[in-house]
Amino acid sequence: MTDDKPVIFRLSAAAFALATLLLSGSIAPALARVIAVGPHRALKLPSEAAAVARDGDTIEIDTGTYRDCAVWRAAGLTIEAHGPSVTITGRPCLERGLFIVAGANTTIRGLTFEGAHGAEHNAAGILGLADNLTVENSRFADNENGILAGGTAASRVRVSGSTFLGNGSCAGACAHGVYAGSAIALLEISGSRFLGTQTAHSVKSRALSTIVAHNEIADGANGTSSYLIDIPNGGDVLIEHNDLQKGARSSNAEVAISIGEEPRPNPRGTVIVRDNRFVSALPGPTVFVRNATPVAAVLSGNVLEGQVVALTGPGSVAP
Repeated sequence: MTDDKPVIFRLSAAAFALATLLLSGSIAPALARVIAVGPHRALKLPSEAAAVARDGDTIEIDTGTYRDCAVWRAAGLTIEAHGPSVTITGRPCLERGLFIVAGANTTIRGLTFEGAHGAEHNAAGILGLADNLTVENSRFADNENGILAGGTAASRVRVSGSTFLGNGSCAGACAHGVYAGSAIALLEISGSRFLGTQTAHSVKSRALSTIVAHNEIADGANGTSSYLIDIPNGGDVLIEHNDLQKGARSSNAEVAISIGEEPRPNPRGTVIVRDNRFVSALPGPTVFVRNATPVAAVLSGNVLEGQVVALTGPGSVAP
């Protein structure tokens, strides 16, 4: 199962004007500060910090569960946990995201985002609207989208050391574990875990270049995901050193990794899938990689278990 259209991101006039100024360099960075958030701080909620944050600030959030959402407009922010078990939950801002990141060059570290559900069934733990989002060592549980990211063709989105549990929905437009919904320069996911994704895809990328390396992506006993990895517009693709598993309850028994199935291709690049382990728990045959691009995919060193067809479409398989 896949949705038909790229995501279109809409900002308010004020947020758009601010983003334009930030990207053009028209706002001079102020002296960076550390802003503390917590039950015993002057600022009790992340949204209060977002309202006063300036370019380059660091926001430290104390241990606790915050039923709050925030729109981050300043650029160059670092937003991180100050202690264990920092959870952001509740109603998403604008029905779209627990954190909406409208400022470029933002890093988010060590937070949990849980239960992002919106009226259009496309809400996200983190909705990234601006260029260059980095997410490290964070956790996403029971959201429609874990991370939904856009940006310009220069944007780079990097996710590392993070865990995604039971995200996904196709109640409206399909929502995924991680979705790069526009033709950004790069989506890179490393050292992360995707477990029990529901209905949609664990990873979906329209980026010009997609790297998925050293991750665990598994349906397990309860996951009902469609593709484990979907790269509908092709481009440069590197998928390596992942532990992949398609469960018996998958909503798409035919394919694990789909590349280039939509008729709006990115510029041609290389397609390399190597040194992965893939286990299929399905009772019938499933395709490990379906390559619908004209580029020859290169598969090497993959270990396949179950009733698995290594490749359909152009390419080679070794050994």
